[in-house]
Amino acid sequence: MNRAQHPVHPPLSELIALESAASGLSFLANQPLSSVLAGPHGSRLRGRGLDFAELRRYVAGDDLRRLDLRASLRYGKPFVRSYTEERDRPAMIVVDQRMSMYFGSVRAFKSAVAARLAAIAAWIAYRGGDRVGGLVFDDGGVKAFKPLRSRDRIRAFLAAVASANANLSAERPDAPAEQGLNRALRGALLNAPHDCLVCVISDFAGADDDTLRILRLLAAHNDVLGMLVFDPMAQQLPRSGRLVVTQGELQVEVAVGQRREREPLASFFGDRLRRVADVLHRSRVPLLSINTAEEELPQLRRELGKQATAAATPRQRGRPA
Repeated sequence: MNRAQHPVHPPLSELIALESAASGLSFLANQPLSSVLAGPHGSRLRGRGLDFAELRRYVAGDDLRRLDLRASLRYGKPFVRSYTEERDRPAMIVVDQRMSMYFGSVRAFKSAVAARLAAIAAWIAYRGGDRVGGLVFDDGGVKAFKPLRSRDRIRAFLAAVASANANLSAERPDAPAEQGLNRALRGALLNAPHDCLVCVISDFAGADDDTLRILRLLAAHNDVLGMLVFDPMAQQLPRSGRLVVTQGELQVEVAVGQRREREPLASFFGDRLRRVADVLHRSRVPLLSINTAEEELPQLRRELGKQATAAATPRQRGRPA
């Protein structure tokens, strides 16, 4: 792990410094074939739209698919329609800092990983020429930032992310997970009515049928991308040792080496991860899966079709995925 990365509470300076990590990354549709964003399916990102520029005479080399048949028949000569790419589009980065994110069994907490992913996503959009805004949500509510083409706006957004992250602690009680998630997604609907890139970074705890409905509404008129942050313990519990599970001030120590304790926990974590993946699949939202065991940037490059390597270092503390 990069020594500069804080495993639990990344400071604002760390998030701002991640601008260089966005170099060479893009959320546009022209991705490598190995990318989760590539392909002809409707669930993939469309990228920026095209604005009509002019109707002009055909010249050798023009794309024949842009022939305007009506104009060509009217004037008796081939005419093509030319377009220019939209200069920018609004990008909304929706980042989860609820208590469900305050857990990490290796390397970093989910909340810290989500904060760094939010920073990288914001810088990717900014360096791609887009306006950037976002929503930061925790168990107390949602804070929204209107998209602007401004470094100051990104800094303000990242400051809110760092502040929400710093407020997380094991002493804070959880709130109903579905309320926080769906409230944030409804906020995204209000702030991204159409033609936006909406990047949702969360463990999607509490995802339900209402989540599915809102995601479909968002994806109907926007490009929506999900970044699922999960802890490896959600896929496989350790076979020995003791795990301290916390719920606010309540703590329970579980001997995961005992089969009667280990199997129900493994089933609970695995089923929850599968339910989240199913909701996102049914909503036709492209899904990038990011675990807490590896550094964020190599994983993001892999998911976007780049080649990278990553290593994990052991760390265990906090509350369950």
